[in-house]
Amino acid sequence: MRYMIMIYANEAALANVPAEARVQMSAAYGAYTEALKKSGTWLAGDRLRPSQATTSVRIADGKTNVIDGPYADTKEQLAGFYMIEAADIDTAIEWAARCPAASTGTVELRPIWEMDEYMPKS
Repeated sequence: MRYMIMIYANEAALANVPAEARVQMSAAYGAYTEALKKSGTWLAGDRLRPSQATTSVRIADGKTNVIDGPYADTKEQLAGFYMIEAADIDTAIEWAARCPAASTGTVELRPIWEMDEYMPKS
């Protein structure tokens, strides 16, 4: 089953992290990514630009509304993600717990609902 590991972090706090700590953080994510890849678990992943670069899109009364910036004002913002393949939820949890963000922010683990599970058959 595929899972998304979504990484939430406080952007304001990250902006104030000293350069040496940033280097260590990057190394930790590099090692984590390599471990995922070597295990065959890694499917995709990337860091996201800060939430100020967000564009929210909604359709209301047939009109497309485009809003610059994040939709919600929260303490933590979605900072990045990994998409993994894991045999079961316990294995996915083990990988999520190894993510460097699990010790500094919030890591949300969510199973992907495969389209062929809910889309009508043609």
